[in-house]
Amino acid sequence: MALGVHLLSCIFGTGAWIAINGLWVELPLIVNVLPEGWDLPSYITVIIQLANVGPLSVTLMHKFAPGKMKEIITIYVIISIGIMASLLLVFFWKETTLLAGRLHSTAFLILTFFLSLVDCTSSVTFLPFMMRLQTKYTTSYFIGEGLSGFLPGLVAIGQGAGMIMCVNVSTPANVSMANLTDGASLHQIEARYLPAKFSIEAFLIFLTVMMVFCLVAFALLTRVACLPNKNPSEEGVSNQVVCVSITESELSKYVSKRPADIQNPGMNNPQKQAANSVLAADAQNLTIRVLAGYSKHQFLFLYLLMVWVNSLTNGFLPPVQSYSCLPYGNTAYHLSAVLSSFANPGACIIALFLPNRSLVLLGSLSLLGTMFGAYNMAIAALSPCPLLLHSWTGSALIVLSWILFTGTLSYVKVMIGIIFRDESHSALVWCGAAVQLGSMIGALTMFPLVNVLKIFKTGDSCNANCSL
Repeated sequence: MALGVHLLSCIFGTGAWIAINGLWVELPLIVNVLPEGWDLPSYITVIIQLANVGPLSVTLMHKFAPGKMKEIITIYVIISIGIMASLLLVFFWKETTLLAGRLHSTAFLILTFFLSLVDCTSSVTFLPFMMRLQTKYTTSYFIGEGLSGFLPGLVAIGQGAGMIMCVNVSTPANVSMANLTDGASLHQIEARYLPAKFSIEAFLIFLTVMMVFCLVAFALLTRVACLPNKNPSEEGVSNQVVCVSITESELSKYVSKRPADIQNPGMNNPQKQAANSVLAADAQNLTIRVLAGYSKHQFLFLYLLMVWVNSLTNGFLPPVQSYSCLPYGNTAYHLSAVLSSFANPGACIIALFLPNRSLVLLGSLSLLGTMFGAYNMAIAALSPCPLLLHSWTGSALIVLSWILFTGTLSYVKVMIGIIFRDESHSALVWCGAAVQLGSMIGALTMFPLVNVLKIFKTGDSCNANCSL
């Protein structure tokens, strides 16, 4: 059954951000149809930040009306909204409305808001729900959350979204320009998107199906969470359905509530001895958790670290990935996008088998990930003529940097989430709020830099005019 719960937790986690991540990877095809063109990403960025009204409302409910909000019902409503918005997007994403003399993709933007509302609110509802299950399933949830970016990217690559080919184009030449005879033409190379192997509607149906899977997985997880623990060898608090903050008094209560025959030191039954060993190990683990509690300053450090890490991974760096990679070629861009997306669930798998809660290690990994992010940002700022442009070394470095940036910071996020999961339900809610706060800070900072000041210049791999 444990393997099935791991799988359900993973599928449930994919529903957290799969809708918005899917729209991002499909943009190269969508912008060719909708009237906003390549201004559409800036609209989506603003819409995502407006959707933070969802997690803000949930957080305030937990703060000022604790216990009033029914968490399971809220999650059912959230996922249902995501399914309906995804389904409506299949039929109405191309519909436009004339506003102020210009065409706008009103239906697409409104439905994108509801999808953003679902994904943003999942940060403060999905993860706290996982407290109803054992700690090991929280890591599976994070693996699924990482796959919410990887799976749409994989499908989009199979579709051919964003794939570019260099085409030799002939254009009429002005006679006075080049002293050419009438009818002469000039030849130049242009980058053009390849046609998709299947339609945008089919991709949106894939997103809808994934949201349905998320709903089914959640429904089954709620049944698992309500199952009583009938195995005497699993009566430790660490294996209970709901894990709460452990204190010394709770530890003594746990020890005192053990069955009398198990507490009997003279028992000779091998099964009882095995159960006694398990209970002793559980008690020792609980004692370690009591003695290894974190101080308020350490929890503040973890919250700030969560804000910083998510500001990098969800706000500062994603808008500049194309600027940092496209000058090295379309292959480098797609490798960085796919492999860095896979680095997220990969880091979660590592955290499952090699967990480490050391604050020194988490701080060091955050610093290391920040350094990789700084390199990516510097290369983006140098676009369209970054370092080692005409060398395979430059391509390899930028791809490797994006992988390590995503992988190190994903490990940090998972371990901080596990620490808060073992602390309390409210700690996880505030952890989700920290995730959204960091994402909002990063996105709102980068929006004017990219879309207003335009300090980043697009590199064209088909017309690289930089000198060696």
